[in-house]
Amino acid sequence: MKFHWFNLMPWPYLPDDFREKHRSVWVDVDSRLYDPVKGHQVYNEYLDLLEFAADLGFDGIGVNEHHQNAYGLMPSPQLWASSLARRTKDVAIVLMGQSIALYNPPTRVAEEMAMIDVVSGGRLIAGFPVGTSMDTNYAFGSNPGNLRERYRENHDLIIRAWTDPDMFSWNGTYNKLRYVNLWPRPIQKPHPPIWIPGGGSVETWDFCAENEYNYSYLSFSGYIRGQFLMNGFHNRVAELGHEFNPFQAAFAQQICVANSWDEAENEYYEHAKYFFERCLHVYPGFADAPGYRTEATLRAGLKAQVGASGGAALGKTFKQYVEEGFLVGGDPDQVTEQMEHLIKSLRVGHLFALLHFGNMPKDKCERSTLLFAEKVMPRLKHLWENDYEDRWMPKKLSSDQMATPRPIRASTLVK
Repeated sequence: MKFHWFNLMPWPYLPDDFREKHRSVWVDVDSRLYDPVKGHQVYNEYLDLLEFAADLGFDGIGVNEHHQNAYGLMPSPQLWASSLARRTKDVAIVLMGQSIALYNPPTRVAEEMAMIDVVSGGRLIAGFPVGTSMDTNYAFGSNPGNLRERYRENHDLIIRAWTDPDMFSWNGTYNKLRYVNLWPRPIQKPHPPIWIPGGGSVETWDFCAENEYNYSYLSFSGYIRGQFLMNGFHNRVAELGHEFNPFQAAFAQQICVANSWDEAENEYYEHAKYFFERCLHVYPGFADAPGYRTEATLRAGLKAQVGASGGAALGKTFKQYVEEGFLVGGDPDQVTEQMEHLIKSLRVGHLFALLHFGNMPKDKCERSTLLFAEKVMPRLKHLWENDYEDRWMPKKLSSDQMATPRPIRASTLVK
């Protein structure tokens, strides 16, 4: 079993009356709510937490891409990934990911991800999300009707740029390039492992199955509601004639660990409430642009996670959050029990541990992360290990091939 520490990086200073006075946390959220001086501290604390998780032995540390929102302050995940590639060692850099349909030409994505793979010594996991409707259709103005078609072409161009050693021309519907000759090229061959973050669509399931990519369900509503989607993915893989492998699936879950149930409730409930009630406050019109979800997905009854369905966690107590699966929480024994149930019922080999959520301060997050790393993770690592091969983790350079970055220290001028 593999565990990846992941932070959505929300803005922690949304006012108490945010839901009443603002219609959405995404797209048209009032920019006056953002303070760049406070943002300086927030960004650096979030980077500290990612590096802290790397030191504690998590298998990966993850970043992602969103635009014009207070839910996740990472418009450029490659910037974060490049910093982490330089400042960490051994841990996978899970870039989950770049919304490749937005890039013209997408060779920019291929170049930047190759750079990160090289700097890190072959530790990159490349995430290729289609992107939320809020980001792609409204913040970037992409046509929802041809979004997936553009995504497919951009994907094919990136893969060829990574794998074809010869210069070539590309004459596609959306990209016209006379010269494609990628420099640098990734260390991992034929390319870094590819994970596809999804909110639940038949097309994404098929895409992962046909290409043997990891399907990563980035859930907003927890593992009990997520089981329907994960079962759908596994069933679809079987229908298409592929063998089941839990490592082909990943799931994201909000988690908090404390020394007791009461401590967990007292320390983390306010931050869970902030996340579910403010960070997921999305105007329904932004969450599902006409044409964004395909006919096959609509026929399958798969709904958008946010917007119209985003109020499922409103008004919940801490106990209800845990009992209904929105949150895994409690003391180490309780969290271990809940996590084992999650892993086995969803049949996932990779877990995105969202140990930071909402407006949680750094010290609380560090305590929860440390308890999870020391008292929960070791009791679950054995799951799946002898029965399946994990083909979705990076193949990094050997230790003798790895560069040793100069240590960070105060410089002194030589006179």
